[in-house]
Amino acid sequence: MRWLVRAGLRDEADVRDRIYMTAMTTCFPGRRPDGAGDRRPSSAEVLLCAPWLDAVIALLAPRLIIPIGSLSLERFLPGRKLDEVIGWAYTAGGSALPGTPRAVPALLPLPHPSGQSRWLNDPARVALLDRALLRLAALIEWADSAP
Repeated sequence: MRWLVRAGLRDEADVRDRIYMTAMTTCFPGRRPDGAGDRRPSSAEVLLCAPWLDAVIALLAPRLIIPIGSLSLERFLPGRKLDEVIGWAYTAGGSALPGTPRAVPALLPLPHPSGQSRWLNDPARVALLDRALLRLAALIEWADSAP
């Protein structure tokens, strides 16, 4: 929530009013065998839920999609790594957006904010996140300006 507030949303209530959030799977995958958090859904589980997610996206027709973490990154920008994409915006087809989007939806990936993720332990990656949040602020303004 703090990242989204840094990107221009007022507070958590504003985030929850304006952003539809969903997981890549509709079912709880269960705990990890060692009990340290939730188990990552398998590729098969993600594939089983893909038609549901596709239908939700078609129904909502969002101007902006924010894939969070590597699991959603693989769904929306397959084959890309977080280090390559954080701080940049993309078309739904995977092309980089140098400026204002001309087609929807625009994609702006973010790292997963989980405490289990160690991705943000590197200061260079924190700088990528800062750049992503600046870009997100501009994309929120763009999305809000839709007719």
